[in-house]
Amino acid sequence: MASRAELSAFLASVEKRAFKHAAWSLQDEEAALDAVQDAMMKLSANYGDRPAAELPLLFQRILQNVIRDSVRRRKVRRAWITLFSGFMRDGDDSDPLDSLDVDPAADLALPSTPHGDYERARVLDAIEEEIARLPERQRQAFLLRYWEGFDTVETAAVMGCSEGSVKTHCSRAVRALSTALLAKGISA
Repeated sequence: MASRAELSAFLASVEKRAFKHAAWSLQDEEAALDAVQDAMMKLSANYGDRPAAELPLLFQRILQNVIRDSVRRRKVRRAWITLFSGFMRDGDDSDPLDSLDVDPAADLALPSTPHGDYERARVLDAIEEEIARLPERQRQAFLLRYWEGFDTVETAAVMGCSEGSVKTHCSRAVRALSTALLAKGISA
């Protein structure tokens, strides 16, 4: 059973990655904050008594479900807004995710120079932009496998699909990211 300290430490360790994941999926920072908070509350309330080793998979599954529910609610809301847009003055004014503040020097262990900082920021912005452009399932698989560090079995459990689907989604995501970044002159 996870103690309060272990649960708190786990939530603190995943909050930034979970926010970015939600922001890329929802393309709205406020909705992303709400989704992460909702997922954390559900984990704490419903699964806080589980062993600490189970928390990462449980949290990712809850977060994916919260994001999926938010997307579904948006679709319904947008359908009604479109239907009744003739009665509204401004129509649908949802804000896309502009960009996330990133401290490049903290993420990459390279000497900090003005030019180096600029190049790191440019590369990170390009990567975030291309991750946001991936189809939802490819983005989920990519982030769970390569950002969260889950193996294929764990990723399949979180996504509710087969291991083969995870491998396919990851392969397509890596290929799409590689192609898009190479086109921008960015290589590993």
